[in-house]
Amino acid sequence: MNAALTLDPRDNLAVALRDLDPGEKIPLSADGDPVETAERIPAKQKVALRDFAAGDIATLYGVTVGKAVRPIARGGLITTENLAHLAGAYSVENRPAFRWDAPEVSAWTTRNFDGFHRADGSVGTGNYWIVAPLVFCENRNLLMMREALDEALGYAKSTHYQAYARRLAALERSGAGREAILSAALDDPEGAARPEDRLFPRLDGVKFLLHGLGCGGTKDDARALCGLLAGYITHPNVAGATVLSLGCQNAQIAILQEEIAARAPKHDRPVLFFEQQKWPSEQRMLEAALRETFAGLADANTARRRPAPLSKLLLGVECGGSDGFSGISANPTIGRVSDLLVALGGAVILSEFPELCGVEQELVNRCATDATAARYAALMRAYSNAAEAAGSGFDQNPSPGNIRDGLITDAIKSAGAAKKGGTSPVTAALDYPEKVTRPGLNLLCTPGGDVESTTAMAGSGANLMFFSTGLGTPTGNPVVPVVKIATNTEMATRLSDIIDFDTGAIIRGEATVEQLGDQLLDLAIEVASGRRQTKAQHLGQDDFLPWKRGVSL
Repeated sequence: MNAALTLDPRDNLAVALRDLDPGEKIPLSADGDPVETAERIPAKQKVALRDFAAGDIATLYGVTVGKAVRPIARGGLITTENLAHLAGAYSVENRPAFRWDAPEVSAWTTRNFDGFHRADGSVGTGNYWIVAPLVFCENRNLLMMREALDEALGYAKSTHYQAYARRLAALERSGAGREAILSAALDDPEGAARPEDRLFPRLDGVKFLLHGLGCGGTKDDARALCGLLAGYITHPNVAGATVLSLGCQNAQIAILQEEIAARAPKHDRPVLFFEQQKWPSEQRMLEAALRETFAGLADANTARRRPAPLSKLLLGVECGGSDGFSGISANPTIGRVSDLLVALGGAVILSEFPELCGVEQELVNRCATDATAARYAALMRAYSNAAEAAGSGFDQNPSPGNIRDGLITDAIKSAGAAKKGGTSPVTAALDYPEKVTRPGLNLLCTPGGDVESTTAMAGSGANLMFFSTGLGTPTGNPVVPVVKIATNTEMATRLSDIIDFDTGAIIRGEATVEQLGDQLLDLAIEVASGRRQTKAQHLGQDDFLPWKRGVSL
């Protein structure tokens, strides 16, 4: 295993692959002389490859990632105390010609996944019914429907935590005392889960999209919410939908219908609307909603999986709980699969615009048309300006966990995050919550927040998502499988209950990005075919968080 890694010949920073002691010599400098560490450099952190004066520019991944705010010794540790965020300027003028060397995909051209074919030509990786409120006022009714349907249909899961709580309650009732409760253990936690007994075995579930929007905000907020919900209703993984409306809210049924028609003019799957203020009582409305939904579920259960080419996959790529290894192991592995799918005719969504700060010029140069480049640049600048107008900025994006594990500036974080998108041309730049309509790499304007971004990508049509993490996160989605990919083996082992795939072998020098990328595509096919559940699916991690347009980094 190497001690450290230089990512680009232009770099004057390197990444420590393991803990480095003071005085270790690492052969990484451009002048050919080994760099001797001036202090302890923890794994994932960055080490200076030369002496820096205040004001000198730091580069990593071949791009500007910061500016020294005080002298940094050659071999010194890069910290928030000596390096400030700085990103390079970008322009859409005089873009150089871009040539993509597509990967060899002959091994994949005859491969298929088994999916649900819809009348509009799209193919789902799942088959769900959704229940969605148009306004938060309907959330209680949504929860009542969930309580009624989950148990009756066999989707309710009895966890070992429920059995554990019952045992603790029994101890309390018996007067066992505080010490007995604090020392109580569950003898057979796995045995506490009740086996599923689904009434509709070919329906993967009924999902309830609880949210806090729909009224009280701007009219644009209401339109954006309706656009997002329309994206879910018309999603190939959704067989039908039940929509609950109060009646007087900003997010009107008519707006939702307009957004559905804009995305799918010939949408043929059922959408059931129930507006509470038009019913004589809440009970009458919910009884009708349950009856009609139940009938729809029976129809949805007739769907069958059939083979589909890999070009029907629309992959959303995400990172969260990122660390200093994200841009070296997991994200390039995801990028490898992104390139394979694009070469096969599929589509990829790269989102999280605050985490593309500093790599704008590269993405601008990769845009297939001048119009796409101009729109991407305009969306980035508008977002950045809005953040600064609110007294913040993209530089505030890295979390304490990111910084603690080596992502000192947003530009460092972004340069690694962008690797998820691979190297292919950018075919479209989309604003939230627009739908993906073109194959190839699509840039989607979303926040960097994990759940806002994954929620948005599903709404834009992603039927499969990859999610890299170095620190560990359980994030999932109600209707789209989310494959969780670890940057390092230590975390993958410790949090194995939430991780699906480990790329730590790249850090150890035991595997290449290409090797693990090919394995990850194999896993994607199994998940897309329903033959393997992700950890997030197994845990019932149904995260849904619409973006209330504003400053969210």
